[in-house]
Amino acid sequence: MKKSFWILLSSLLATAALGQGVGYTDTPQIRGQKWKVHDKDRPNPPDVTPGSTFSNGAPPPSDAIVLFDGKDLSKWRSGKGPAKWKVENGYFEVVPKSGGIETTNEFGDVQLHLEFATPAKVEGESQGRGNSGVFFHKDFEIQVLDSYKNKTYADGQAGALYGQWPPLANPIRPPGEWNTYDIVFEAPKFDADGKLLKPASFTAFLNGVCIHNKRALNGPLRHRVNAPYEPYNGRGNLSLQDHGNPTRFRNIWIRPLGEYN
Repeated sequence: MKKSFWILLSSLLATAALGQGVGYTDTPQIRGQKWKVHDKDRPNPPDVTPGSTFSNGAPPPSDAIVLFDGKDLSKWRSGKGPAKWKVENGYFEVVPKSGGIETTNEFGDVQLHLEFATPAKVEGESQGRGNSGVFFHKDFEIQVLDSYKNKTYADGQAGALYGQWPPLANPIRPPGEWNTYDIVFEAPKFDADGKLLKPASFTAFLNGVCIHNKRALNGPLRHRVNAPYEPYNGRGNLSLQDHGNPTRFRNIWIRPLGEYN
């Protein structure tokens, strides 16, 4: 069966498993924290009304690589073929059950600008509402979700480093409105023998509010598990998730962060 079917099935099963509580009690403890993965007792961050629109519609700097300019998905692919999501009116939209998409190019450390809107018509709850995700190197996800008056486990709400760190605040806008991510991702570094020298880290703003400040990760980000690092060369694709919800994206650009000395 297609991977997208299993993603949707996993989402439905996860939502059912949440029951009256929001989260889990049978998952492993996160390394270095007192909380379990998706711990239902972990407090959610405070709601914050964003005041800034400084990065909404921000044009790319001169050295940026434009990944979506409102016209086509030529910089993206689905598996080995062309990206299958819908493009219209300056944005593209997840086509549920079509599978995720990824960039045709790989990147190392980057600055990313991305704007997203969860569906204006509210359907579902918790993880079943406006769910998608931005993945760096396939292993490191910052969550996309409709977290506007929508209770879910803290490390899975919008802005969470999925399964490991909740955001510092919840500045999400109402369903159907555009939200803006500005993210600095630093890839993990390994020595020649595969020993971890430096963990992956995120600094991120959602709608102008800092939600992560040089937050280091203790491994890849997964659903219900606590995965260890596996050495790689520090480069990978940027991916967007098909989680069965018609989430929209626009104005995506990226700046590789190299050394100039």
